[in-house]
Amino acid sequence: MATALRQQRKSYSNGDHRASRGNTLVASYNIHKCVGRDRRFNPWRTMNVIKEIDADVIALQEVDQRFGERLGLLDLHALERECGLTAVPLRATRNGHGWHGNLVLFRDGVVDRVEQLVLPGAEPRGGLVVDLTLRAGPVRIIAVHLGLLHRSRTRQVRSILAASEPPDGRPVVVMGDFNEWRIGRHSSLQELHPDFGPLDGAVASFPTRFPVWSLDRIIANPHDLVSLIEVHDSPLAQIASDHLPIKAALSLGQAARPERSPSPGVVTAGRIEHAAQRQGVKSPV
Repeated sequence: MATALRQQRKSYSNGDHRASRGNTLVASYNIHKCVGRDRRFNPWRTMNVIKEIDADVIALQEVDQRFGERLGLLDLHALERECGLTAVPLRATRNGHGWHGNLVLFRDGVVDRVEQLVLPGAEPRGGLVVDLTLRAGPVRIIAVHLGLLHRSRTRQVRSILAASEPPDGRPVVVMGDFNEWRIGRHSSLQELHPDFGPLDGAVASFPTRFPVWSLDRIIANPHDLVSLIEVHDSPLAQIASDHLPIKAALSLGQAARPERSPSPGVVTAGRIEHAAQRQGVKSPV
C-alpha cells in the first residue's frame, strides 16, 4: 500500500526550497511513436508538448518506427526552429533519428562525447551516453529505455553503472523509461544505490489517463544534484502519448568540477539563454 501511494506522487523535492528551481531543466518523455491516446499519429502535437516543457536537455524514447525501415518520426529541423533544441549527432542509424529509439536533444551547449550503448537482455535495447557542456557546467547524460523483463533490467542497470564514471568527474544524470514500477528492495534499480538518487523520487507518469506507475525516472550522481522532479501534466500531454513527460531541476553548477577542456571537433548550438528566464518547473504545493 505504501508503494502504491508513493507511485501516485506528482512531484518530489529534496527539501532545499532555495534551490528548488535549480539552474538547469532536464526532462524525459516516451513519445509512443507520436501516437496519442486517441490513436492518432500526430508528430506536431508531440513537438508542441516538447515545446511546453522547455527543457535544456530532453531524452526521448520511441522516436523511430519499431519495424521495417525504422524511420524517424519527428521533424528535427522544426524542433530546432520552434523549440531551440538540437539533436545530439549519432553514428549512422539509416533513416532513424535515434539509437534503439532513444534521442537526446539539447539547448545551447557543446557536445563533448557520444557513445551508443548496446544494453543486454532478451529484447534489443540501447542507451546513449552524452557528455555535454551547458552554461551551468558539464554533465553526462545517460538516456535509456529499459526492457520489459526484470532480469533484463537488472543486467541493463549494470551496463549503465559501467558507463557512469566520466574521467573528468562531471556529474551524471540517468533518465528515461525504466519500465520499473517497484520502489524498494524488489526493484530492478536497486543496484544503482548508493551511487544514484533519489531512487525514492519517483513520480507517477503512466498511463496518462490515470497515472499511477512511476515508469519514467530521473536520477543523478551526486544525489543532491536533483532539487525537484515533476510530472508535466498539461492537457496536451494528457492526450499526446501513453506516458506523461517528467522533468527535473538540477543545481548543476554546484556539482560540476571539470578537469579537462572539451574535446576537439565539438558541436555547438548557438547562444545560451539563462534557464531562469524561460518557463521552468514549479515549486511543489
